[in-house]
Amino acid sequence: MAFLPHLESVVTQVDGAIACSVMGFDGIAVETFQAPQSADLAQQIELNSAWVEYGNALSQLKTGADLLKAGTIAEVSINTEKLVTLMRMVTPEYFVVLALKPEGNYGKGRYVLRITAPKLKAELT
Repeated sequence: MAFLPHLESVVTQVDGAIACSVMGFDGIAVETFQAPQSADLAQQIELNSAWVEYGNALSQLKTGADLLKAGTIAEVSINTEKLVTLMRMVTPEYFVVLALKPEGNYGKGRYVLRITAPKLKAELT
């Protein structure tokens, strides 16, 4: 399972990207790539803790969508004053998450996650 090249590719392609990770719904990051120039910001925001909490929110949204028979969740974003977080499902058990600076390229982040998720899924199976 070689996730790191895919995660590094996401971060390097998206302006304003801080870090990208493959995570399980247990809150454990399988692999993470962090932009070297963003280490201070990631530590200041406590990125790993934020991702665990956002993963919990994604899990609840998955359950809600199932109960409403709305179909499966594909993507969720949480935008705050200091951080934009994009999450995309990879498998029912795993998702990929991207942290951006608020001025980062949100649209490109969504696009790159959409094309990267199938590559990560192939690594998981």
